[in-house]
Amino acid sequence: MNARQDIRREARHRKTLRWIVGIAAVTLLFDGYDLVVYGTVVPTLLRDPSQLGALTPGEAGALGSYALIGVMVGALAAGAIGDHVGRRRIMLVNIAWFSLGMGLTAVTTSVTAFGFLRFFTGVGVGALVATVGAMVAEFAPPDRRNFYNAIVYSGVPAGGVLAALLAMFTSDAIGWRGLFLVGALPIVLLLPVAVLRLPESPAWLLARGHEERARRVCERTGVPLPAAERPAGAAAYPPKVKVGFPALATRRYAVATFFLGLTSFCALLLTYGLNTWLPEIMGRNGYGTSYALAFLLALNGGAIVGGLLASRVADRLGPQRVVAATFALAAVSLALLTMELPLGVLLGLVAVAGVGTLGTQVLIYGFVSTYYDTVARAAGVAWCAGFGRLGGIGGPVVGGALVGAGVPPLYAFYVFAAVALLGLLVTGFVPRRPAPPAVDRAVGPALATPGPRAEGGASVLGNG
Repeated sequence: MNARQDIRREARHRKTLRWIVGIAAVTLLFDGYDLVVYGTVVPTLLRDPSQLGALTPGEAGALGSYALIGVMVGALAAGAIGDHVGRRRIMLVNIAWFSLGMGLTAVTTSVTAFGFLRFFTGVGVGALVATVGAMVAEFAPPDRRNFYNAIVYSGVPAGGVLAALLAMFTSDAIGWRGLFLVGALPIVLLLPVAVLRLPESPAWLLARGHEERARRVCERTGVPLPAAERPAGAAAYPPKVKVGFPALATRRYAVATFFLGLTSFCALLLTYGLNTWLPEIMGRNGYGTSYALAFLLALNGGAIVGGLLASRVADRLGPQRVVAATFALAAVSLALLTMELPLGVLLGLVAVAGVGTLGTQVLIYGFVSTYYDTVARAAGVAWCAGFGRLGGIGGPVVGGALVGAGVPPLYAFYVFAAVALLGLLVTGFVPRRPAPPAVDRAVGPALATPGPRAEGGASVLGNG
């Protein structure tokens, strides 16, 4: 009888996990869509002042950054409250938030309103990016967390692919406003499903002292009760245990938080800089609009495939080494893009660059969500998403400055390659994940989530 119950429970757990991963991945697909759709319409906005008004390359780069400022604000806000109000509420509210932002952007008629709505949309996107990693880490099996995180965060480059394809094949029919209107669909297609199928995290419920609710969720979803070893009626956390952002500033996490933030900064500078300016750079180098968008498609397609493959390696070897390796791939491929090579080779190099830019960021989110304990997980992911967005804000600005200054277009790739080398360097300084604190050991093994080969003292890169 117990064996049958275990089989039924495991089946419910798999079904729940599929719903969570599916909802989270589709949610981030629209994050990626929002990221790339602006890059696909930049050439139109630059060349046609009747759309929003006259724009210079520098102003277009600044407009691209407004959304990223919003993402940073949304991520940090979600981190500040996510470990207090729960994962589910943050996700439901912000699916509606960013959908409304995209819909309103589609009907704006001025540069000022466009910039404000890009910021508004970014707030919702940032809150979601900062939350889904914590959600998946608390439902996925420990030995497959990097893989499931990669599936979810691969929604970002998949959204980029969707944006590039729609721009290539439908922009003449629906225009740039129609492309933005597509981004509003989650409020009618995704939000109702999320309301019905997205449970709250039992790990979070236990962390906040809601034991009975956690047991009911576990019974309904088949998720193992995280606090199986916890004494009945024990307090959620001792008063002295810091929760959320304050936990990141403790001796336990401070150094890692600093360097993890820098890795995300580098990866997102590369991601947003390339997705915003790659079509324009390749267009100025002699490639027509269709070919320029094909490079964007290759960049995001490479990130999807490469990120998923690299995540499987990360589950075996640990994510830190793999993040360092993908940064190195980005540096090499971006430097080679400055050479006169056949089109097919260039597309291949752009795909490899996708693995080392947006694919690297996918791995970083998995790295971060398994590095922190329950008391700080949402805040840790939010910190990396928020601080990293400073790099994302800088990416479009750097690209716009280079293009506007008349620098030979392909030379921008040298700048991006240097950023990838910096990312490789700072990745090596992330210390190994410390052993779980006493509070997490008290509430059971599922709340203490060390990544592969994560115990010990020094850096993974230094100790194999």
